[in-house]
Amino acid sequence: MRKHNLSMLLDLYEMTMANGIFTSDMKDTVTYFDMFFRRVPDNGGYAIMAGLEQLMEYFENLRFTKEDIEYLRSLNLFCEEFLVYLENFKFECDVWAVPEGTPIFPMEPIVTVKGPAIQAFLVETMVLLTINHQSLIATKANRICSVAGDRPVMEFGARRAHGYDAAYYGARAAIIGGCKGTSNVKTGQDFNTAVSGTMAHSWVQLFPDEYTAFKTYAEKYPDSCTLLIDTFNVLKSGLPNAIKCFDEVLKPNGYRPKGVRIDSGDIAYLSKKIRKALDDAGYNDCAIVVSNSLDEHLIKELDSQGAKISSFGVGERLITASSEAVFGGVYKLAAVEFPNGEIVPKIKVSENIAKITLPGVKIPWRLYDNETGKAIADVICLSDEKIDDTKPYEIFDPVHTWKRKTVTNFTAKKLQIKIIEKGKKVYSSPSVNEICAFRKQCVDNLWDEVKRFENPHSYYVDLSEKLWNLRQELLSKNSKGEN
Repeated sequence: MRKHNLSMLLDLYEMTMANGIFTSDMKDTVTYFDMFFRRVPDNGGYAIMAGLEQLMEYFENLRFTKEDIEYLRSLNLFCEEFLVYLENFKFECDVWAVPEGTPIFPMEPIVTVKGPAIQAFLVETMVLLTINHQSLIATKANRICSVAGDRPVMEFGARRAHGYDAAYYGARAAIIGGCKGTSNVKTGQDFNTAVSGTMAHSWVQLFPDEYTAFKTYAEKYPDSCTLLIDTFNVLKSGLPNAIKCFDEVLKPNGYRPKGVRIDSGDIAYLSKKIRKALDDAGYNDCAIVVSNSLDEHLIKELDSQGAKISSFGVGERLITASSEAVFGGVYKLAAVEFPNGEIVPKIKVSENIAKITLPGVKIPWRLYDNETGKAIADVICLSDEKIDDTKPYEIFDPVHTWKRKTVTNFTAKKLQIKIIEKGKKVYSSPSVNEICAFRKQCVDNLWDEVKRFENPHSYYVDLSEKLWNLRQELLSKNSKGEN
């Protein structure tokens, strides 16, 4: 796995704030920052957490080189004492996060950073960049794979990704979201995931004729032969030549074809014609693989037309999450801890209600019904609270507070785990394939109504009464000008 120092990948205001704090009497102030998001992409019912392994790698490699210091000095913005501090920088924060693969919902803290304000300022961009990107792609992949059902989806988007890292880590996130593999060899190598790929149109064009191209490929890869049949004409040329190749090259030597692939044309119509021809030729076990700018909507539409498709290769609309290209996570101050141990909750107030933050040091919990195993609701509590699942517990809508429900016979689990302590990693990330299996288990624990493709049920993310009261108290003080 690649390891490189990304300490300078930050917004300038993070550095100017850190310099300002360093030269003030707030230098030793400990802060608590939460990362959360406000809306599920594509109006879905839930999102998928991803990117944690790379975030931990970033924290462990956080340091500034002599070249970094010289560049910062050249900007004439920072005092020399602060630059010396950066030259000897040691990351000392504690970090908690929701494990990768977990379904996540708006407003709940998915990453919490506790540490000196200087350091908490400096990591904002990378926290958001890392989690936003991979969570976006994992969420999109999960959405596409849920529509595909039992049929495998392969991630095919490297050539359309927004840069090297977007292709590399995007493929990782896609597998977390449910893709069975990727065409990206580097991702497959580094994360031990399945890789897939056969031929391009250029292979077929290179040979004197289409049949020779198919024959040569089948001879080289007889036990994994999938032929691309739309270079010239699917029904008049590609499909007949593929069947001829299967009959003359594979079948006589005891092999069966793996599949045929189409990447253009009227996929629904062609897939039905291809299926009938393959079945009539005795190749009912030959898969039909399709690609060509697919997404969840097109897959759903193909199904509605009775398309005969065995698996999907999804590229640009997955790796770029083209329908909603921003995850929208934010990183906000939640509390300040002074040297005397006093913790003061902080709130950001806005006329836009969605932008009002949740104050204080918080822990999100998930409540599970013991009879069904399904998730009932999430409850965000203050850190000094514990949900006792041996007793009935009342949850309520934080906006429409008269909507209340008492839950019984349930299990309460904290969503966050500690991943960094005093700057050192204290959590070992599972493999990508293990995270994918965990994601599937967690999604299975959601009610079907939450997983619905159109107009999903809004999953309940409630506040504990103590947190709700704290927020109301701070909002009241703000309205009176007492902030």
